[in-house]
Parts: sequence; structure tokens; C-alpha cells
Amino acid sequence: MHLDHIAIVASAPDCARLLSFFVDIAGLTEGQRPPFGSVGHWLYLDGRAVLHLIQRPLSEPVNDHDVPRPCARIDHLALRVEHAGQWQALLARLREHRMPYLLSGHRAQQEQQLFVTPVPDVTVEFVIEARYLV
Repeated sequence: MHLDHIAIVASAPDCARLLSFFVDIAGLTEGQRPPFGSVGHWLYLDGRAVLHLIQRPLSEPVNDHDVPRPCARIDHLALRVEHAGQWQALLARLREHRMPYLLSGHRAQQEQQLFVTPVPDVTVEFVIEARYLV
């Protein structure tokens, strides 16, 4: 596996500042982003979308303790699985440890995604190209 991407959720002004920072200062380039139901930007490094900026909705719900979430936060980390054998081994380990997970896929990207939350407020995404699962 290797690190696939990091997602940062931020308010509109912070999202704009982060976009400017990562493009103008860090040297990433803005590129194509699938048509998700949210506003955001994908930033590329060496041809790979490694940073996903997501603009937080104005009326984001508060958490279980009625404490507003911070203005900007890292939402999740993603690990890319390289082949079907690794994917099947991952699924087996999740089942063995009785760790709940959510499978999702995005047709535009032709990928299978698996989301798991090992502790509250920490989400890990595993992603594999769908062609490896055929």
C-alpha cells in the first residue's frame, strides 16, 4: 500500500486560502475532480490527486457534545491497495477483528473504496482500482 490522499475540510475562506497556499507556495496543481455533491478542489502532485480540499457547508451539524467542529480539519487519510490479494487480506482482517466498515464506489473514478473508523473522529479510507477486483 501507499498513501493515496489527504482530505481537508474547511470553511469557504479557509478553503480559498488553503488552495492558494498549496498551489502558489507548495507547487501543487489544481486538476480534475469528480462531480461530488460538495464544493472542493483536487490538488495534484506528480500527476496524482494527493490533496482533496472540501468546502464545509455553512450549516454543518455539531457533534454529539454540541461542540462545533473546528473551522478546518483533516477529514481522513487514504491508503491505496495495489492488488486484489492485498484487498482480500484486508477484508479478512477487518472481519477477523469484527471491525465495521462501509464499502463505496465512484463510477467516474472506477474505484472501490472502503471506509473504517477505528476510533471516533478518525476515518481511514482504503481504495483500489475496480479493474483489480474483476
